[in-house]
Amino acid sequence: MTQRAIFGGAFALVMMALVASPRAHHSFAMFDMNKSVTYEGRVVEYRWTNPHTHIILQVPSSAKDTTTVGTWDVEGGSTNIMTRQGWNRATYKPDDPITVVGHPMRDGSKGISLFYVVRPDGTRLYHDIARPKGEE
Repeated sequence: MTQRAIFGGAFALVMMALVASPRAHHSFAMFDMNKSVTYEGRVVEYRWTNPHTHIILQVPSSAKDTTTVGTWDVEGGSTNIMTRQGWNRATYKPDDPITVVGHPMRDGSKGISLFYVVRPDGTRLYHDIARPKGEE
């Protein structure tokens, strides 16, 4: 094989890897990022895993907003991002009360992109550094 053929093949492989990488990660286009909904309930499961953390949330039938009743999968950021925002693997445990503000799925299924949680003392834990102006 000539050096030109080897170089060309290696270059093609590198280019394919670079193009494929961004497509491997999903976008948040499935969530209505212009709509924020408050969900009040209890933690069923808290998954401290990559690439995204998850909180499985149960909202009771007695909820103020009946559209939020049910079991929801709340998707957060990576453990690295969440750690920088003050989260850790022990932040929540099953049966903990929780108030989540998040962006619902566009198709109406029971999935939420986490915006923030409200702690019992009223402080907020965000999933990312994106926050409304004036909130730290």
